Amino acid sequence: MFGLTPFERKSYDLFNAFHDFEKDFFGNETSFNSCKTDVKDAGDKYVLEAELPGFDKQDISLDIDGGFLTLTAEHSSEKEDKDNGGRYIRRERSYGSYRRSFDISNVNADKIDAEYKNGVLTVALPKKEIAPPETKRLEIR
Repeated sequence: MFGLTPFERKSYDLFNAFHDFEKDFFGNETSFNSCKTDVKDAGDKYVLEAELPGFDKQDISLDIDGGFLTLTAEHSSEKEDKDNGGRYIRRERSYGSYRRSFDISNVNADKIDAEYKNGVLTVALPKKEIAPPETKRLEIR
């Protein structure tokens, strides 16, 4: 549990000990409750990219409620290994979910487009067209 690299922390607190135990026990698999999300301004639209590896397209939903877009992803799996007698040698179950909301008050919600490919969800969020301020001359009485 203690590393030999000179860059590790000198004090080894209980939190780090538990974290290392969990990492050693469960392996270094990516946590399902974290999702790397980027939002870019592409001029006439915003582009949201969310990394969702291990999720199938049907596990992901996008919902609009009021001025918010909510991304939800849920995934579950089950693995079994049995010996010749049908007894379990190993049985694992995993469940992961992710939920995040984005303010889309300045987005044209009717023209939002989404694509899921190779574990990355890409959502195009077209900006609302802002009408130039109206100018007019007022009559003086």
